[in-house]
Amino acid sequence: MITSSDIFAISSQKQFEKIALKVFRFQYENNLVYQEFCNFLKTDPHKVKSLQQIPFLPIQFFKSHEVVSNTNPIQETFTSSGTTGMITSKHLVTDVTLYEESYRKGFSEFYGNIEDYVVLALLPSYLEREGSSLIYMVKDLIALSNHPESGFYLHNHDELIAKLIALDQAGQNVILIGVTFALLDLIENHQFQLQHTIIMETGGMKGKRKEMIREELHEQLCKGFGVSAIHSEYGMTELLSQAYSLGNGVFECPSWIQILVRDTEDALTYIQDGKTGGINIIDLANINSCSFIATQDLGKKNPNNSFEVLGRFDNSDIRGCNLMVL
Repeated sequence: MITSSDIFAISSQKQFEKIALKVFRFQYENNLVYQEFCNFLKTDPHKVKSLQQIPFLPIQFFKSHEVVSNTNPIQETFTSSGTTGMITSKHLVTDVTLYEESYRKGFSEFYGNIEDYVVLALLPSYLEREGSSLIYMVKDLIALSNHPESGFYLHNHDELIAKLIALDQAGQNVILIGVTFALLDLIENHQFQLQHTIIMETGGMKGKRKEMIREELHEQLCKGFGVSAIHSEYGMTELLSQAYSLGNGVFECPSWIQILVRDTEDALTYIQDGKTGGINIIDLANINSCSFIATQDLGKKNPNNSFEVLGRFDNSDIRGCNLMVL
């Protein structure tokens, strides 16, 4: 039996691989969707001895199937955002305490004690719908900060501007976490010079603005907020963990997440560090769903296991990731 203490106490590559292989076998045996996918690829689970031999489930399966690895009651259903008429992903979570432990430990690993911060959230597109895993996380972080100034903001920019200025002038450490288009809207209303505030973007224009390359986006945000770097959070509905970038778009993973980069022409082949390909994520916290997910993000991995996200496959370019969409 694999426990949360096994997952969150990983301290070496050897330990990660040992637990990942245990999780693979558990999910092959207990997740019927994943088992069928592995069988389609003619994978013999007894012959899987390395991370590179583990099949990665295309992320689209979360739109068409119930991807679960046990029969326990569903505690939370997280759904992806999407434009009207789009089929959205559903992540059925049977143990939400694993999610809570994952994001709390992950945040602490990169930022320290949450009580050292006021947490301000500018996430209008997420607040306006139900089932957002990001809102679930940020709401909990706001509560854990134990600070009366922490809270959500929808469109009340004037109040947020006044609060950011007052807190920064008082020397209070602040994290402003926001969806990209909303952060851009905010700096169009006011230009800041913040000394004690971390700006963390969660990505996404949500159809509100034209997409921008990261360098251009971060340059605008740095100038508008008066900060030297823009932090980023990399997470998704289908995962239970996050990676963080403390600047320059380079993401670091907590010890229970790793990525592999697959060839864009052959989804079963991996490419060397520094080359661009499709991002495959191992999220061991996702033990009750699927821990091995082939995303639609393009990126590259660095020798120290950090990674960069460079874009997305367009719909015509998924190719081998789509090996078995039932």
